Amino acid sequence: MRVIAGTAKGRTLRSPRPGDTRPITDRAKESLFGILAPRIPEARFLDLFAGGGGVGLEALSRGAARVVLVDHSAPAVAAARENAAALLAAGGEVQVFRQDAKTALLGLVGAGARFDVVFLDPPYESDAYLPVLEHLAEAGLAPGGLVVAEHFHKRVLPETIGRLTRVRSVRIGDHQLSFYSQPSPDEQER
Repeated sequence: MRVIAGTAKGRTLRSPRPGDTRPITDRAKESLFGILAPRIPEARFLDLFAGGGGVGLEALSRGAARVVLVDHSAPAVAAARENAAALLAAGGEVQVFRQDAKTALLGLVGAGARFDVVFLDPPYESDAYLPVLEHLAEAGLAPGGLVVAEHFHKRVLPETIGRLTRVRSVRIGDHQLSFYSQPSPDEQER
C-alpha cells in the first residue's frame, strides 16, 4: 500500500495484518482519484471502513483539508494512526476513530461534521452498505457532497437511496465504484 500522488507521493503505508482488510488496488485508486480530482483540494473527506487509511491519506496527500478515518479493527486503526503520523508533513488534519461505521457517523454528524466526499469500502459480503448509505442520505454530507461505494461488481446497489442518486458507476476488474450525490439546495427547491 502506497500513496500514488500529491505531497506524499511514493510514501509506503503500513498495512494491517494480511486478511484483516482488502486494500484498494493502485489501479482502482488511480481511477477513483482521477474522477474525484476536482473535489479533493480543501475537501472534508470521510473514509469509512478505512483499514490502514490508504484512500483517506491519498486524499490528504492530494490536498484535502480534513480527513477522518474510521475502522472497527484495532490492528487497522493502529496502522491508520501510524500512517497518518507519517504523513503529518502533507498538511491538513487527520482524525482516526476505532468504531463501527454507523456509530462513528452518528457521532460525527451529531457534532456537526459535514463531508464533501465519503468513501466506503466495507467487506464485500457485509450488510453495511445500505444502512450506511441510508444514513448518509439523511445527514453527514455537505451540500453537493459525493459518496463513493466500492463493492464487488456482481453486487447490485440501488439507483437511489433516500436523497442519494447514483450518478456514475465504474468497473475496475472485480471492483465496482458507485458514485452517489444528493441535489444541491438550489436543485432541491425546484
